[in-house]
Amino acid sequence: MGLTAEDWGAIRLTLELASLSTILLLLIGTPIAWWLARSRSWWRRPVAAVVALPLVLPPTVIGFYLLVTMGPNGPLGQLTQALGLGLLPFTFPGLVIGSVIYSMPFVIQPVQNAFQAIGDRPLEVAATLRASPLDTFFTVVLPLARPGYLTAAVLGFAHTVGEFGVVLMLGGNIANRTRVVSIQIYNHVEALEYTQAHWLAGILVVFAFLVLLTLYSLGNRGQVWR
Repeated sequence: MGLTAEDWGAIRLTLELASLSTILLLLIGTPIAWWLARSRSWWRRPVAAVVALPLVLPPTVIGFYLLVTMGPNGPLGQLTQALGLGLLPFTFPGLVIGSVIYSMPFVIQPVQNAFQAIGDRPLEVAATLRASPLDTFFTVVLPLARPGYLTAAVLGFAHTVGEFGVVLMLGGNIANRTRVVSIQIYNHVEALEYTQAHWLAGILVVFAFLVLLTLYSLGNRGQVWR
């Protein structure tokens, strides 16, 4: 017995969620990573600690507070209702927000490390050539930080694919709306459908192996984890 229509729907939703979350994280995380890499402000350490919180907090804790914040009595929930957008819990956009927050350190930290590894010399050379800060960032910094971005994209995507606690708390278990692969595996196990659970779990095992193989291959060429 192979994959069911619900299994394929969960795979499709998981890929959409991971892709969108990774893109948003790279866009949002770039200025944060740059500030953390270059700033000497006292706020740098507290901000870095906030970014790293998902590494140590249980996913259910993050999901719970996001659920409260986005709920009808939460600040974000009241804002979205006032804007006529409704409530975000148990919707795909709500899952995207939760995924972005939960996977934040897996994207920001590799990019920050890449920025720090560049050092000051390339920026000083660009300044002597009268390049503007914006030109320097796009023509010097981003190309040099490309390995960090590759690592961040792979880790962010993979981490989102493997989410369970946050998506269950924030998105529930709604077919074709919030039911991702990890939730679908849980459903199969609950229903004692171990064959289907094996299919989906096996896909995630192979995916995780390929992710690690990619990272180690890049690392052996000196492209990541500087």
